[in-house]
Amino acid sequence: MENNNIPKHLYFYAIGLSYRKADAGIRGKFSLGNEAKANVLTQAKEEGITSLIVTSTCNRTEIYGFAQHPFQLIKLLCDNSQGTVEEFQRVAFVYKNTEAINHIFRVGTGLDSQILGDFEIISQIKTSFTEAKAQGLANAFMERLVNSVIQASKRIKNETELSSGATSVSFASVQYIMNNVPDISNKNILLFGTGKIGRNTCENLVKHTKNNHIVLVNRTREKAEQVAGKFNLIVKDHDLLPLEIPKADVLVVATGAPQPTIDKDILVLDKPLLILDLSIPKNVHDDVKELPGVTVVHLDDLSKITDSTLENRRLHIPAAEAIIEEVVEEFNDWTNARKFAPTINALKEKLNSIKDSELDFQRKKISNFDEEQAEIISRRIIHKITTHFANHLKDRDTVVDESIEWIEKVFRIETPVK
Repeated sequence: MENNNIPKHLYFYAIGLSYRKADAGIRGKFSLGNEAKANVLTQAKEEGITSLIVTSTCNRTEIYGFAQHPFQLIKLLCDNSQGTVEEFQRVAFVYKNTEAINHIFRVGTGLDSQILGDFEIISQIKTSFTEAKAQGLANAFMERLVNSVIQASKRIKNETELSSGATSVSFASVQYIMNNVPDISNKNILLFGTGKIGRNTCENLVKHTKNNHIVLVNRTREKAEQVAGKFNLIVKDHDLLPLEIPKADVLVVATGAPQPTIDKDILVLDKPLLILDLSIPKNVHDDVKELPGVTVVHLDDLSKITDSTLENRRLHIPAAEAIIEEVVEEFNDWTNARKFAPTINALKEKLNSIKDSELDFQRKKISNFDEEQAEIISRRIIHKITTHFANHLKDRDTVVDESIEWIEKVFRIETPVK
């Protein structure tokens, strides 16, 4: 598809950066919180952009939208984050039309996830679309595209084993802990931060470690208590964090702070400590690594861990890609139909105009002219002609743009611009 069902003079772009080329530090600069994402949408409307969605997770920050030039979307990202255009150019990607559509399908189905088969991103895309639609920034093309990605994601989950077992970063962190901390069920675990990743990590810790003395700390105690209540865990106030850390054997940091919340000054230790930083930007300062007995593992390190489960998932990539190809074809059929429908309607109006003129001429020329019969026959002929053209345009071997241009030229019709 090239420029398919896209308003004239506009193109569909996917711009952004991900773990593939951008390290945690750079991803942190371009990370967009809820307020920043809302600001992107507001600025987009002010600058005349009609449809776009914004996603920002620990692994990627991406914008999908319509623009005359991708810099319009790049500017939105840089204006509302700490990243610069120069930094963006070094590590980012820009996809257009077909490539942009293929990219969002791979992202939304877990094929482009840092841990293969991690489907958490699809919920982010759903949320991003809902936010954009609420601001009037999601046209029919975008809505159909997102729904198609959701459909492909569901099919891959149900029809393949790409997501067999747990696949998220939160599970990978628990897997790392279990593989590297002996007797984990009897060790002290401290979880700092109870956002989405923190909640998921907590659930996996309880499920897989059989540890029932996990302590939760969050800046807002109520949020920590909501999580703790599900698993009968302990909650401590945020100001007690420096006192709780020395008791821990494992510290999991999953806060959303823009600056490091853990540094070497807060760590007064008399025993080894494993720290897992699951935050973007990093919430554990690099100076922590200077302390003896302290091991720091970031989520980018966790993604490099491979096991038999992940190896098995790779075997199911072809099946997942086949499903994506099928859903993309259905989406392209829909976009083609929407694109040529105005042309077919204009052709039908043109033929009806010719018919009305000819019938009027024959009515005056022929006595006892059977106008009713002529009308029926004429309408059937027009229907057959327009159906013939529609079937031609539906054919996947047809170059739709060229065919539409030819029809409009031959019949001297103009298709209204949406």
